[in-house]
Amino acid sequence: MAVEQSAVPGAREVRDEDSFDVAAVDTWLRVQTTLPKGLPVVRQFSGGASNLTYLLRYPGHDLILRRPPVGTKAKGAHDMGREFRIQQGLAPVFPYVPKMVAHCNDEAVLGSEFYVMERIAGTIPRRSELGVDLTPEQTRQLCHTLIDTLVDLHQVDPAAAGLADLGRGEGYVERQVAGWSGRYRKAKTWNVPSYERVMAWLEANRPADVRICVIHNDFRLDNVVLAPDDPLRVVGVLDWELATLGDPLMDLGSALAYWVQADDDWAFRRFRLQPSDVPGMVSRDEIVRYYCEKSGLEPANWAFYEVFGLFRLAVIAQQIYYRYHHKQTRNPRFKNLWVPVNLLERRCRRIMGS
Repeated sequence: MAVEQSAVPGAREVRDEDSFDVAAVDTWLRVQTTLPKGLPVVRQFSGGASNLTYLLRYPGHDLILRRPPVGTKAKGAHDMGREFRIQQGLAPVFPYVPKMVAHCNDEAVLGSEFYVMERIAGTIPRRSELGVDLTPEQTRQLCHTLIDTLVDLHQVDPAAAGLADLGRGEGYVERQVAGWSGRYRKAKTWNVPSYERVMAWLEANRPADVRICVIHNDFRLDNVVLAPDDPLRVVGVLDWELATLGDPLMDLGSALAYWVQADDDWAFRRFRLQPSDVPGMVSRDEIVRYYCEKSGLEPANWAFYEVFGLFRLAVIAQQIYYRYHHKQTRNPRFKNLWVPVNLLERRCRRIMGS
């Protein structure tokens, strides 16, 4: 019998379309590790729009299960084995990844490939609040800590983590511009702009790779865990599904696409996904300067990375909306994602023209 425990922020009842056979997963999991008696209470985390994340609550022992969206095949961003391997490899050299428990490639257990990891206890900043009480000065300090963590990741030796073959390496910027352009064209619906001007500008202005390193590719406030006893200390970095070997400035540009600040226009702030506009949060320009100071890198044309990050975010949103538009998902959260796709195109063009 499953026993309920105190609530975990962000975890809620599992959507019907995302449910699975809990007993089958429990049976498989007990072959992999030692667990308390009884079935777990299962909750689904509301954040994220790609791979699905569940909380498995055993008495005194919390686990996290990750799986692809229902109906998709495990490849590319939905390759659970790859995501498992990345975190397992990083653990000895980057102490912010969760502890991996086991990976299952037998789709008969759950209906898809999946993996299980330990839950990192702490606070995850959400859409409208940090989840902890900080002064503006402490919030500013937290911003620097976040960027320090990203710089630390970019300093990891891929070979030392067993990840030298994680990506294709050189030519990353060129491949990203071409790849995301192709994805957008395939996912376009009638109610979003063509983005052809943006894609042409990115192709015409793309720089060479500054260097190649491990990049997270989804580094956001709601993908970090703050220590329970010290909210200025990062103890976890989550959601490694998009990690690869690539250009660190592309990683920073992609991260800052989500960084909506207090003086942004109301339309951009309406679709804010993280509390990056609370008092004390530094601006995007300040983050770029701080990152460059700490990393020793200096972009020749930061506008390229900024536009790319916004375009990439638009493609991600459009790919999700495409699934809703074609009734591949019924999640009502995705119904109006075409709106920010339009807003992001206008923002890209403003930066291109400045």
